[in-house]
Amino acid sequence: MEVVITQDNFEELKNGNTPLVLDFWATWCGPCRALSPILSGLAEEFDGRIIVGKCDVEENDELAAEFGIHNIPTVLFFKNGQMVDKIVGAAAKSVFEEKFNALL
Repeated sequence: MEVVITQDNFEELKNGNTPLVLDFWATWCGPCRALSPILSGLAEEFDGRIIVGKCDVEENDELAAEFGIHNIPTVLFFKNGQMVDKIVGAAAKSVFEEKFNALL
């Protein structure tokens, strides 16, 4: 299950013991909508091992600015509180599966 990420809960989730995958998106973004079912499926598949979060750039512009998000979708991968990988734009499910497995 995906978690809504905001400025209020981001630090706690990022610094927790479970790796975090953070999807920066917007409702009007076509590629974001195309990516959404892929990330939702992976969220279910990796439930309990990886947290998958969605951050609406329109509602959380400070958080997006903190990471220099200029293009969406942008997906950031965090482990032990540190960003360890990044994908800008939509990609195939297999690409995301590799990145998820690398977090474990």
